[in-house]
Amino acid sequence: MNRVNKEDMINHIASEVGLTKTNSTKALDAILFGITDALKKKQDVTLVGFGTFFAAQRAARAGRNPRTGEALKIPPSIQPSFRAGKPLKESVNV
Repeated sequence: MNRVNKEDMINHIASEVGLTKTNSTKALDAILFGITDALKKKQDVTLVGFGTFFAAQRAARAGRNPRTGEALKIPPSIQPSFRAGKPLKESVNV
């Protein structure tokens, strides 16, 4: 399985937009920080044609320690999630 990492994305931004790698890194970091900051505030981030990042609330639940089988309480949490937009889905499923 091939993976694209942050460095690959920085190189892609630099070549597509004509920015230096330093400025491409700053641009990517700014985008990621903006998405993260919005999710912390429980705000959705919608990028039309790409998709929506949202913070889904997970309720408290009972679980088990897999090693001991002991029951434990899992506290509520916020789960970052992504829902792909129709154009992204269509471009991936060509």
